[in-house]
Amino acid sequence: MIKQIKIRVSGRVQGVGFRFFTHQQAQKLGLVGYVKNLDNGDVEIVAQGDSVQISKLTEWLEQGGPVSARISNINIDQSSVQEDLTSFKVRY
Repeated sequence: MIKQIKIRVSGRVQGVGFRFFTHQQAQKLGLVGYVKNLDNGDVEIVAQGDSVQISKLTEWLEQGGPVSARISNINIDQSSVQEDLTSFKVRY
């Protein structure tokens, strides 16, 4: 069963390659969605896939994500599946 989550990550997550490494991780896991910087310094991730894929992404983030990042807070919410998502992208 496909599900979608929206994640907001806070800390030192901009200017450290966070989007690039998150994109790589999501593609490796076979997820669709996007990652983008927010104006307040946070990063937003929308990820869609099965429960195992989603769990692996959230575990990676909870373990610190990219080595260059310093995550201070992760907020995860369930959201409605978007049929128009066909790949995982970096949004600007």
